[in-house]
Amino acid sequence: MTAATIRTVYLNGAFLPENEAHLSIFDRGFLFGDGIYEVTAVLDGKLIDSALHMARLERSVGEIGGRLPITTDEIVAIEKRLVEENQLTEGLVYLQYTRGAEDRNFLYSENLQPTLVLFTQAKTLEHVAAVEKGLKVRSMPDQRWARRDIKSVCLLSQVLAKRAAKAEGFDEAWLLENGVVTEGASSTAYIVTRDGRIVTRANSQATLPGCTRLAVLELAREEGLVLEERPFSVEEAQAAAEAWLTSASNFIVSVTNVDGTVIGDGTPGPMFRRLRTLYMENARRTAI
Repeated sequence: MTAATIRTVYLNGAFLPENEAHLSIFDRGFLFGDGIYEVTAVLDGKLIDSALHMARLERSVGEIGGRLPITTDEIVAIEKRLVEENQLTEGLVYLQYTRGAEDRNFLYSENLQPTLVLFTQAKTLEHVAAVEKGLKVRSMPDQRWARRDIKSVCLLSQVLAKRAAKAEGFDEAWLLENGVVTEGASSTAYIVTRDGRIVTRANSQATLPGCTRLAVLELAREEGLVLEERPFSVEEAQAAAEAWLTSASNFIVSVTNVDGTVIGDGTPGPMFRRLRTLYMENARRTAI
């Protein structure tokens, strides 16, 4: 699929050319940000960590008192059809769920028909420069709402954080609250201490429960690596042996610079390379 190709998208039960898919101006996702999204990576034309993403989708929708209009099995079937029809071999499938459309009112009606949109995005995920050179991250205050465990479509704070980081020559923002890192603007944050412990925050309402995080930590446990689920500061990150981030669109990538301080020797470290290899092998083995 090329950038000029008109993609097939899914909208409320129909597969349509992207230029024929239209939403109501009264959709609550547009008016209030009243919605949830999910994103699943695609490698070799197959979905990566699909079950984890569907479980998180169900949880997020449930946490806002919503209901999916179809089952997650049906959603996966739609994703597979979009991947096939758009000839997507590598990239992402995005899902956008909203509570539905009606005249503007904070107090939504109980009988609304939810809006469900899915579309593909071609993108190189595996062989990217960041794997070999790492990424630079900029710390800045976390200004998001308190329920970050819900994968809400309300991403303005993250948009502004990423834009500010990019303006200073950084690739990602690490968000800070009470003197410690919560997570990246669109990723989970990790460090490796000088004595080889992998440190990342435990899941809570303060962070999004990352699907790639869950897969990577399970592989680390299987390898017998030492994990510490706790917050860490920027200063601790700058003194660490390694730092990483994970997300569906990055898998696992090394962080080699935090606020201008080089991490380790400034190159992706051995533990990162070990887990990146394990993750990619496992992703392909379990893809559907």
